[in-house]
Amino acid sequence: MSVFANLVGQLADLLQPLFGVSAAAAAIVLFTALVRLLVHPLSRAAARGQKARVALQPRIAELRRKHARNPEKLQRAVLELHTAEKVSPLSGCLPSMLQLPAFFLLYHLFSSATIGGRANELLGHRLFDAPLGGRWADALGDGGVFGGAGLVYVALFAVVTVVAWFSYRLSRRMTAAQAPTAGADGGQQVPGLATMTKVMPFMSFFTLVTVAVMPLAAALYVVTSTTWSVVERSVLYR
Repeated sequence: MSVFANLVGQLADLLQPLFGVSAAAAAIVLFTALVRLLVHPLSRAAARGQKARVALQPRIAELRRKHARNPEKLQRAVLELHTAEKVSPLSGCLPSMLQLPAFFLLYHLFSSATIGGRANELLGHRLFDAPLGGRWADALGDGGVFGGAGLVYVALFAVVTVVAWFSYRLSRRMTAAQAPTAGADGGQQVPGLATMTKVMPFMSFFTLVTVAVMPLAAALYVVTSTTWSVVERSVLYR
């Protein structure tokens, strides 16, 4: 933890001439961009896998027709098809999973009063008038919605809403493209897939909740990462 705190502190020192009091916030954004850049090759691989899975849908629909009365044989046949085509159903999860350690480390860093037995100096850093270790509830109790800290959250909520809307539209388009064609030809869909297809696009708006309840530093990570994801997906899945 101390090593990570030193890294964030050194990045903040480097950015101090450009961003002043918000240098630590800029360091978090830069750190998030570096993490996303590191996992970008996996995101590209996940995009290729997604396109490959969409291309397999007609063949999977045919397997559903062929094995409609034997679910176990259908499951085995679909798995064999994915193996033969070297398509992993879980490849899309890897980029998100690999980001979790960095996120939880940042969350813990800005939720701890002490680091290595010393006072956590990073908690004194701010994004304009909002402390990086504070939450939206703290801002509401210190000046209200339109106080200095409150306005920082208003701006973040506005950014998140715009990003979530674009993510929603992109998710709708992607889920429509990958939805099995079996429903139209009498085959059976994967159990629960229809519900998931309807719900997934709305998950992008959950970021609004995370920004409201997490320390501001962790919220910055989420907002930056989500924005990166929308831009990345719009390019990779075009």
